[in-house]
Amino acid sequence: KQWYQRRVRGCIERWANPETGLDITECGSGYPGDPKTKDWLRRNIDPVFGFPQFVRFSWSTADNLMVKECVGVRWDDEEEEEENVPKINSFFKSIQKESNISRHRFYNEIGVKSRSVL
Repeated sequence: KQWYQRRVRGCIERWANPETGLDITECGSGYPGDPKTKDWLRRNIDPVFGFPQFVRFSWSTADNLMVKECVGVRWDDEEEEEENVPKINSFFKSIQKESNISRHRFYNEIGVKSRSVL
């Protein structure tokens, strides 16, 4: 665990964070159960915009905090859909492409590669 935390810290320190004034050095390990991570998320949540781009919004820890602490948003497309009306994507042909897992830009910017790519 300590080896991982040192590697994460090294990556974070080398990253050119575009959000000035944001202290990411004390963000913890990133694991959902890490008290430092939870504390950092609580201190850096905005009730309207959520988290800085450093945070993966899809993680349950971040998502749960946003549901609890942020202003709710109702999108127009959440209305009930009419029956027998085709969805817009049904008009487009599906194209199979190589599986490319979307990675957070942090990993791309600091040059971290997937183990299968090494």
